Amino acid sequence: MSPKKTLLSEIPAAAARRALMNAQGLLSDPARKVAPALVARTIDAMGYVQIDTISVLERAHHHILLTRFDGYRPGMLDKLLAKDRKVFEHWTHDLCAIPTRWFRYWRPRFARNAAQPPWRDARVAELLGPKPERILDGVLRRIEDEGPLMSRDFEAGARVVEERWGAFKPERLALQHLLRCGKLLVTRREAFQRVFDLAERVLPGPCAEPEPTEDEVIDWACREAMERLVVATPSELAEFFRAASLPAVRRWAKGAVARGELLEVLAAASTPGDEPARAYAVPDWEGRAARAPAPPDRMRLLSPFDPIMRNRARAKRLFGFEYRFEAFTPARKRKYGYYVLPILDDEALVGRLDAKLHRDRGHLEVKGLWWEKGQKLTRAQKPRFEEAVERYTRQIGAETWSRSGS
Repeated sequence: MSPKKTLLSEIPAAAARRALMNAQGLLSDPARKVAPALVARTIDAMGYVQIDTISVLERAHHHILLTRFDGYRPGMLDKLLAKDRKVFEHWTHDLCAIPTRWFRYWRPRFARNAAQPPWRDARVAELLGPKPERILDGVLRRIEDEGPLMSRDFEAGARVVEERWGAFKPERLALQHLLRCGKLLVTRREAFQRVFDLAERVLPGPCAEPEPTEDEVIDWACREAMERLVVATPSELAEFFRAASLPAVRRWAKGAVARGELLEVLAAASTPGDEPARAYAVPDWEGRAARAPAPPDRMRLLSPFDPIMRNRARAKRLFGFEYRFEAFTPARKRKYGYYVLPILDDEALVGRLDAKLHRDRGHLEVKGLWWEKGQKLTRAQKPRFEEAVERYTRQIGAETWSRSGS
């Protein structure tokens, strides 16, 4: 006889969505009083906040936080990095502001990066020249002797290499590599330009902590990711911190199920007809969803890098929202626009907006607006939408806004 198959419980998309939004800080009252300490606790609860360089509107890290706090100001995150040292800059799936209390779990990643020097890539080798170690040592020695430096501090006498992606200084590439290896850290930013210093001078205490084993990193990464996702497929779990491989995550999850620490489930899709995904859930997922507060009664313009948008398949499963970031797509091939913001209404993603900030005029231009199927800007919805755009306009330092052609 064949073994009897175990029927998996199916978690409704609405419950998984509510639990995720609550874990990621989107169900808390945005009008509550905010200070750097609360921002730090929120980043800790979320896991990290992605940092991005695109500034067509507001940079991603600030946008993500202002979506959760009406009173957020960029200086709050800057203070956490440069003064309080509550967060540090490094990579998960991308460059992020990460709680400093987890710094030790990045040390194995530093070691792996150091074991794979950047000059293995032919293009990078050409940029660094015949003696890359000399460049790395020279950059490190200057910072050790002179204190914190920026990339531009290496301009005098620097060799600039022209290639199809633009002009590069070998020293700039060296700074990036030394950051990835944990030799340097970002001590602060000036006009968004990174200022580098020796890691042990930036975070002396965390740098002295013992390096965890590979098993400790896997256990930490999976447990912390599950706390912040509540319901997750193996790939979603693996990509949260990018600290453990998918096979390692699968092994950990199988063991966690055997220990009663996780449930193996089916995660239902919000779109009728879509197949549920095999996933894992924390045992009290139902209670977490039930205890979560109702969403704020408002529309909000999300960053393309908001945590609930990070995994496109999850956004489709939980919200029925298909999204593609088109900034790096040739203009003629874009469906919507260069930097399109998802529109969140209560707990539904109802549309998307393409906008541009004209800083010289303090004006936000809404270049395009699209509503999801079954959604439209009714007479009742129009004030909610206009309030959302006006709020965002003020938060990013503009004074007026308008729709193109109006």
